[in-house]
Amino acid sequence: MMASALPVRAVSAEPIPLVDLKAQYARHRPELDEAVQRVAANTSFIGGAEHEAFAREFAAWCGDGHVALVGNGTDALELAVIELLGEGDGKGEIVTTSHTFIATAESIANAGYRPVFCDIDEGTCLTPPDAIERAITANTRAIMPVHLYGQMADMPAIRAIADRYGLKVIEDAAQAHGAVFDGIGVGELGDAACFSFFPGKNLGAWGDAGAVYARDKALIERINRRANHGRTDKYLHDYQGVSSRLDTLQAAILRVKLRHIDDWNRARRQVASWYDELLSGQNGVALPVTDPRATSVFHLYVVKIDDRDRVRETLNAAGIGAGVHYPVPVHEQPAFRHLGHAPGDFPVTSRVARRVLSLPIYPEITRAQVERVAAALIDAVRA
Repeated sequence: MMASALPVRAVSAEPIPLVDLKAQYARHRPELDEAVQRVAANTSFIGGAEHEAFAREFAAWCGDGHVALVGNGTDALELAVIELLGEGDGKGEIVTTSHTFIATAESIANAGYRPVFCDIDEGTCLTPPDAIERAITANTRAIMPVHLYGQMADMPAIRAIADRYGLKVIEDAAQAHGAVFDGIGVGELGDAACFSFFPGKNLGAWGDAGAVYARDKALIERINRRANHGRTDKYLHDYQGVSSRLDTLQAAILRVKLRHIDDWNRARRQVASWYDELLSGQNGVALPVTDPRATSVFHLYVVKIDDRDRVRETLNAAGIGAGVHYPVPVHEQPAFRHLGHAPGDFPVTSRVARRVLSLPIYPEITRAQVERVAAALIDAVRA
C-alpha cells in the first residue's frame, strides 16, 4: 500500500545535518558548561573523582558489572581481546562481520588474531548465528558480534554457539548504547562489551573515548592496568602496557549525557517511526528491518536504494546530510588484502554496501525536518 502524499508546505532552506551536535549542546548547555568548569576548577585532568564516578554510573546503567574507561572504542576491543585470550601469534581466529567500521577487524589484527568474516542478513545487516557457526574452525578462539546501527545481534543464539565450542564472546557495542534483544541488554551474555563514545554516538564525548563493560571484576582490573602502562603503582609496572585513558573532561561530559541517554534513545525511536510512516510503500526504498525480538536505539536510520551515490549527492546538494555506513566492506579494504578475499566471497555484504544510505537522525530533529528529508529522498529516487 502506498503511503499518503507528504504535506505540501514551505520548508526552510536550513541544512539538516546527519548528526546535529550543536542542537544537543544548545539544549543542554548549562549542564555541560558547568561540568567543564568543574573539571577546570579542580585541575584534575587524568583520573580523579569524575572519572571514577562515570565508571560507576555507566556500569550501573549497563547492569550489574564493572567498567574500564579507555581512550577510544578501538582500544576497548583490542584490550578486551588481549585480556580474554592473551596476545595472539597470528594463527588464532576471531569470527566477525565485514559489514562494519574497520576498527572491528583492526582490533582483532592488532591483538595478534586473524579476522574471519561472515556474510550478513540483507534485512537487518547483522550476522546470522548460523553463518557464525559455519565459520568456526579448529583455530577459532572467539566471536566478535557487531551490534550495528543500534540493533543488537541475536546474543542468546551466539552465546549458545560460543559455549558449545568453548569460545569467548566480545561484543562490539559501539553503536548500541541501550539496545536490547529479547529482554537482554548489551554485555549481559558476552564476556565483554566494548563501547565507543565518539562524539556522534548515542552517548558521545567531546573527543575520543571508550569503555569495556564486563561482569568479571578481575577482567576489568586487568584491562585498567594494561590501559595504564601495566602499572600497579605510580612507578611499578607488572608488564608493558599502553596509554589508553579516558580523560577527566570526557568523563564529566559523559556523566551529564548519561542522565539523558534513555530519553534520547526514545526520541530516536520516535524519529525512526516517522521515517517508517513517511517512506513505507515507496517504490525503490527498502526500510530498515528490526528483528521483532529487538529494541533498537537507532544510532543510524539506514535505507537501501539503487543508484545510491547519485541519490546521496542529490540530497547533499539540497542541504540534507545523508551518509553511507559503510561503502567499502572490510574484506574489500586494501588494509586487509592479505586475507585474500574477493568481493564475491560475501555477496550480500558487497551488495548491501552499494545500496545503504543513512538519513539524518538525532533526538532534536523535528517532524517537519523528517518530512523534508523523506520528500527529498522520494523525489531523488524517482528522478
